[in-house]
Amino acid sequence: MNRDDIIRMARECFADPDGSLVLLTPELLLTPELSRFAALVAAAEREECAKIAEKMLRFYTQGVTGVAEAIRARGGE
Repeated sequence: MNRDDIIRMARECFADPDGSLVLLTPELLLTPELSRFAALVAAAEREECAKIAEKMLRFYTQGVTGVAEAIRARGGE
């Protein structure tokens, strides 16, 4: 995940209907949109970690089996 990914997710959660980004104020910090944004960021990070684990399987077959699935499953917690 990089800066552009984070901006894209923030726009998805905090954009006005015209597409402009809403300024975050203390009142907005505890909104469902902020929770959704945090969930999107966490899901994207889990997926990146799972992809790394899958790449490791190409080189190390012992000890990493099931790691990617376990990382992805954390989204249901």
